[in-house]
Amino acid sequence: MAWNDPQWGKKDSAGPPDLDEIWKRFNQRLNSMFGGKGGGPERPGTGAAAGGLAGLLIGLAFLVWLATGFYIVDAGSRGVVQRFGKYTESTGPGAHWRMPWPIETSRVINVDSVRTIEVGYRGKSKNLQESLMLTDDENIVDLQFAVQYNLKSAEDFMFVNRYEDDEDAKDVVLQAAETAMREVVGKNKMDFVLSSGRTEIAAQAKKLMQEILDRYKTGINISQINMQNVQAPEQVLAAFEDVQKANQDRDRLKNEAQAYANDVVPRARGQAARLLEEAEGYKQQVIANAQGEAARFAQVLAEYQKAPAVTRQRLYLDTMQQVMSNTAKVVVDQKGNGSLLYLPLDKLQQLTAQPYAGAPESLRQPSTSSSAAGGPATLGGGRELLGRERGERP
Repeated sequence: MAWNDPQWGKKDSAGPPDLDEIWKRFNQRLNSMFGGKGGGPERPGTGAAAGGLAGLLIGLAFLVWLATGFYIVDAGSRGVVQRFGKYTESTGPGAHWRMPWPIETSRVINVDSVRTIEVGYRGKSKNLQESLMLTDDENIVDLQFAVQYNLKSAEDFMFVNRYEDDEDAKDVVLQAAETAMREVVGKNKMDFVLSSGRTEIAAQAKKLMQEILDRYKTGINISQINMQNVQAPEQVLAAFEDVQKANQDRDRLKNEAQAYANDVVPRARGQAARLLEEAEGYKQQVIANAQGEAARFAQVLAEYQKAPAVTRQRLYLDTMQQVMSNTAKVVVDQKGNGSLLYLPLDKLQQLTAQPYAGAPESLRQPSTSSSAAGGPATLGGGRELLGRERGERP
């Protein structure tokens, strides 16, 4: 170069050297370093300088080549290292180094991100070729659903099926999802698919899809299946809605009838139980009364055997007391010649209000029928005799 030129600074001219001449000499020396023919005799020290520069360039290139072996794996991803195309290891999140290309290569695969595919529709448009499915009772349903999945094995995802990109994996998941869903729907009735069986069908389809994908070692994990729309085909949708309304009316009437039965049956059972209890109480009452009457008769019989005359008189008086206390009566003297009778009604009512002390409880209640009607009062006390008061006609 210019600073290695022995003639530098010895020329008569004090100005800078010619740039064209410097560039020409530089090219000649480069040619001589790499085996070319130089334009002049080789000067001392030129070969050593050229060797040092070449070594420096080679060292820099080697360092750059080694630096290409560094790679970074993001969170939720896995790094897969291959040595001459053969799988070597998998690395987790963080910074890693491998042998540079072409000895080793690395590929970072996101395994935790959730991917979604749509079956039976794409956005707002339907895909009838995927959505129309046949049920067990030979009916057709229009079923649309979405599948969410991620990766559980980066090694199987790369080396077993050799997906070029995510679109290839989506095609595999789409085919497995359609196959599994058609099999599950084909084993169930149409009413079950359209009404209460959506959750169960989704669970069964998810299980079957996972079995299919694991059988082929795809490295894909099905996380969830979302049923978007399940209905009858559009051509028979109106008739199907009429059937659904009829079924709803049937269920409503059944529920109303059941509610009415739940109201009437317990009430009838309660009334039946009450009647049984009343009958049982009446039975016990009659039995007790009969036993009491029998015991009383036995006691009267024993007293009658001791004193028959006194007992007969007593029975006669008690009977007359019971009969006369429930009748309206006035005792008059028919032997007299008076033509006008004076009836002390106020005293008769007072006497009627005082029942005989020896009478039973049921016979002690005063008779209100004749008193309320303003009729003559009854006499109480069989042993008292009412006299009459006679008055002279003026």
